[in-house]
Amino acid sequence: MPLPILYSLQHCPYAMRARLGILLAEQQVMLRAITMHNKPDEMLTASPKGTVPVLIVNAETENETVIDESLNIMLWALNRNDPQNLLYSENDQALPEMLKIIEDNDQEFKPSLENYKRAKRFHHDSEEADRLDCEPFIQRLESRLNNQDFFMGDTPSLLDYALLSFVRQFSKVNRPIFRDGSYTNLRRWLDHHLQSQIFARAMVKYPLWLDRGEESLFGG
Repeated sequence: MPLPILYSLQHCPYAMRARLGILLAEQQVMLRAITMHNKPDEMLTASPKGTVPVLIVNAETENETVIDESLNIMLWALNRNDPQNLLYSENDQALPEMLKIIEDNDQEFKPSLENYKRAKRFHHDSEEADRLDCEPFIQRLESRLNNQDFFMGDTPSLLDYALLSFVRQFSKVNRPIFRDGSYTNLRRWLDHHLQSQIFARAMVKYPLWLDRGEESLFGG
């Protein structure tokens, strides 16, 4: 059976989320690195919405499955293998709680974060107001780390890795504010993840698939 195919964009936070999930689950895929300015026809045929990541399982067989949501790719991988128990399988309430917070991130925090990034980039007068719009969610995360090392407890979870790329983006918009602000727990949490081997592996740059026509083995 051929390995699944993953279409990925280097710095897209959703693509980063998917790559982390695949690595953490010790799965292997054939990665096709793309740019959004030159989307492969094969990717658009599989997922007409035209965004990454896109995972194609059992490509070109009668059982072909397309997964084009980053969280679903993480869950696909971790349901196959979860060596670090990132799903907290012993706790029936853990996964629903994690999924609700991830939904809040994707539906509420991410749009506010995009406004904040845009205001900083284009020197809009709304920068501080846009940052404050991000604060309720960020402070929720900060509070979750008051008495534990990770968002769900003393060990990492799906939630930590699903939110990592978005917290990273927030921290980079205005580095002095994040460095000097009331984010003591979140800075420690973020530093831990950014210095990890798994993050380094997730951020390895691969040649663009359309340039060379070569897939890259990823994960395992």
